[in-house]
Amino acid sequence: MAITRPPVSGTEEDPAAPAGATVGAPEQVEEPEDDLEDVTLFAGEALVNTLGDYVSAWWRRVRGGESGILPVVGALLAIIVIFQVQNSLFLTAGNIVNLLIEAAVIMLFGMGEVFVLLLGEIDLSVGFVGGVGGGVMAALVAPPFNVPWWLAILAAVGGTTIIGLIHGTLITRLRLPSFIVTLAGLIGWEGVMIWMFDHLNVAVGGVISVSNTYIVDLVSGDLTPLAGWIAMAALVVAFGSLTIFRDSRRRAAGLVAPPLGVTAVKVLLAGVAGFLLVLVCNTNRGIHTATFHTVVEGVPWAIPIIFTILLVATFVLGHTRYGRYVYAIGGNAEAARRAGVNLALIRTISFMIAGLMAGIAGVIYTSWLRSIATDIDGGTYVLYAVAAAVIGGTSLFGGRGKPLHAVLGGLVIAAIANGLALLGASASATFMVTALVLIIAITVDSVARRGQGASARAKV
Repeated sequence: MAITRPPVSGTEEDPAAPAGATVGAPEQVEEPEDDLEDVTLFAGEALVNTLGDYVSAWWRRVRGGESGILPVVGALLAIIVIFQVQNSLFLTAGNIVNLLIEAAVIMLFGMGEVFVLLLGEIDLSVGFVGGVGGGVMAALVAPPFNVPWWLAILAAVGGTTIIGLIHGTLITRLRLPSFIVTLAGLIGWEGVMIWMFDHLNVAVGGVISVSNTYIVDLVSGDLTPLAGWIAMAALVVAFGSLTIFRDSRRRAAGLVAPPLGVTAVKVLLAGVAGFLLVLVCNTNRGIHTATFHTVVEGVPWAIPIIFTILLVATFVLGHTRYGRYVYAIGGNAEAARRAGVNLALIRTISFMIAGLMAGIAGVIYTSWLRSIATDIDGGTYVLYAVAAAVIGGTSLFGGRGKPLHAVLGGLVIAAIANGLALLGASASATFMVTALVLIIAITVDSVARRGQGASARAKV
């Protein structure tokens, strides 16, 4: 779907735009296409309508530099094989569940970062913004406040969303670089966190412990085996319905859409992945250390929470006007502005979503550790958030990316840390290996962009 507007000179978003800058036909902002797995491909000039032709055209796109999620999937498989060969405990049920829980916080931070990176911006403050959110929640559920757990979570997430609003307002209204604003946020919100812990009289030695059962169970609690199967089925059905509805709507509107066979394969793969995940989580993983008689089995609550947020974030970016505008701005901000897109509003909302995701990550982090401390490594979590998004396939240059990329990238980072820990490697080795993977991911992104540019010039 194209958004068309006659050329204008000077707008509310950019009053300084030169008069007469555009002459002739109006600008268009095209509805953003999804990555290689979501678009109908072209073989020459003919529309691809069969699964075989789709695969052939997809392979040509891969050879042309549009590799999509292939690099991160390949890297993840290679990491799994290497660590399993080195240590047979890597693929045990208990370790897989631990790995997923370790990855959960990175995934959440990364998904929030994707919304900002798609615009060609960056948010360096998410680590300590999440710390502030976790601190607010932990303080509110503790004496003397004793706020209900759900209200404490809403207050924490609402507060971090307002922080995102502040960042977005400074960036868009004062036209300050997002790098500088959020770098100041990284420093400033750490200070706010320390001040908060010093003045709320609930912290002991810079630590607020959490004993609320509901909050602790967000990570430590498990669904019953039956509930795990039901939750998995519901998520797969939701994903399948969303995918089928989207593709059917595009076909009905005469727009390009993947062949029906491709849609069916995607839903089938999601179902198989969900089945294997629940099967592993429902395996008896030992005895609960608190009771010494409760068998540990079932899907941890954190996992369906992550995948529900992934579905919602994917829907927002792929099926709403806001999502189309985000991709349009990331692809060509000037064209989007001339088409009537409110750049300031869309950018501000994106930073608010980054703050929202940081708050949720802070809640999960606090639940995981059953406490929150002023020495939270917010700087490292910022780097992991950006690394997860980029390793997964999101472009640092804007215009290309998905929440799924942050999930896959987060899995890669957590798998590296988990595998090296099983091998007894030092923290320094973990950082160096993760840095190497990030450099490789950025190199692949840059090479792919140059390859696409060369292909586009060759066709002209």
